[in-house]
Amino acid sequence: MRMDEASSPLWSIGAVARQVGLPVKVVRHWSDAGVVVPAGRTAGGYRCYDTAGVARLHLARTLRDLGLGLGEIRAALDREDGLSEVAAAHVEALETQIRRLRTHQAVLRTVTRRTTPQGLALMTRTAHMSPTQRRKLVHDFLSDTLGDLDVPQFREGLAAAAADLPEDPTDEQVEAWLELGELVADGELRPAVRRIAEYAARHGREPQDSQVAEEMRALTDAWTARVRTALHAGTAADSAAADRVVAEIVAAWLASSANTVPALTSDGPEARALLHEQLTAASEPVVERFWQLLCVLGGRPAPAGIAEEGRWLITALLANPAPGARDARLEELYRDDVDPWPGGVLDAFTQVQDMVGTLVRATLPAHFDLPTPCDDWTVRDLLNHLVWENMIWGGLAHGTPPTEGHTRDHLGDDHVVAFETAAASTRDAFLRPGMLDRSFGPAPGRRVVEQLLVELLVHGWDLAAALGLDRDLETDVARAALPVVREIHGDLPRTAGGSFDPAQPVPEHAPALDHVAAFLGRRIPH
Repeated sequence: MRMDEASSPLWSIGAVARQVGLPVKVVRHWSDAGVVVPAGRTAGGYRCYDTAGVARLHLARTLRDLGLGLGEIRAALDREDGLSEVAAAHVEALETQIRRLRTHQAVLRTVTRRTTPQGLALMTRTAHMSPTQRRKLVHDFLSDTLGDLDVPQFREGLAAAAADLPEDPTDEQVEAWLELGELVADGELRPAVRRIAEYAARHGREPQDSQVAEEMRALTDAWTARVRTALHAGTAADSAAADRVVAEIVAAWLASSANTVPALTSDGPEARALLHEQLTAASEPVVERFWQLLCVLGGRPAPAGIAEEGRWLITALLANPAPGARDARLEELYRDDVDPWPGGVLDAFTQVQDMVGTLVRATLPAHFDLPTPCDDWTVRDLLNHLVWENMIWGGLAHGTPPTEGHTRDHLGDDHVVAFETAAASTRDAFLRPGMLDRSFGPAPGRRVVEQLLVELLVHGWDLAAALGLDRDLETDVARAALPVVREIHGDLPRTAGGSFDPAQPVPEHAPALDHVAAFLGRRIPH
């Protein structure tokens, strides 16, 4: 540092660079660009700067760290009121850049979950649409899909929701828009919307006033809540136990405006068929998702999805087409007191339970995350279900069925101990004298044992397949099981809400248990 003639301190370019924290070449470049003007030069011709120059450089560095360019920095420093104006302009530019980066982030986040190269190109195009282009895309989709159908409320409701597409979307809305663009481009949404609209046009099912609309919402809330209770309890939609749930829902539906046949006042095949028709027409998961996305884009709470509940009720109506129909079918089967199992049902059961126990002991925690032939189940989920099956059927035989839900964690810290404990309790109950002749509703005890036998046999196959072990298990029992499962489960609806997927192909000379698994919807590994 040195003093000039007026005793004002002056610093060399190197000293200034050290104070400001910039390389000398940057200070030199900024001086050449007019960001700061040297206060003079040394005798050797080197630039030097005064206190004001150092202050300008400090501020210039701060503005550069905020992303401003040299031209913007110079303008801010040269005009007394320029700093706030330049900052405001830069804020706007940064906000535009942030929105663009957020959109790119949303596209890439979506790509990590799903999509194809074609889907990526589609998302990239839709991501950069203007709000006007977005509205036009949805409007054109609805106009083309609904055509000349006479469904004014349906049409206006969708159009109003689409009109709320935001000018400046949030992160959630950006992702919703990308998904909406995919749905509109996909081949499933258009025919699904058309089917719902055609049903509404044929049957005049559009809500005519707010009172009717509110009644429909209340009815939907009631039946979905009842179905959720059944799901939590583990009640299969295609079981006789589902009939009681169906009866409650039909009674509420008959008394509502949703019943389009006023003369229909009691539960029966006609009522259940009509309710099934209405549910099937409205049960379009892709349309439900379309509505949810429009709500997100409009800044409104998205309604909870009811696709799972709808699938359950549709299947329950198919499996129980009339009050007591499933019970009557099972009672007819139960009259057959022939025991088809080798050595008798109890011996077959103990064989299969021991076989599953061996597989459970061969399962390590490292296997827990492996997929299984059961949709959406990991090996750990399957083990949990095997424990639950012993708990529910053994509890029934003991007269103390479990009260906790089937989805709870029943494994704890040791899956082997959990299974063996539940299995021992079940076996104790099943081997008590008189178990096979006891009455469990319309079913004799023999059928209760048989039910768990089949469950363990098939899920044992699932576990062996998941672990890559031999699936040719308990051949004699498996041969006896095939006609039994065909007799009991052959007439069940193979729908998304049912217990089994459609039967799968299986080589003629495959192991006997492969045939049982394939009939119950498992894909047989090659």
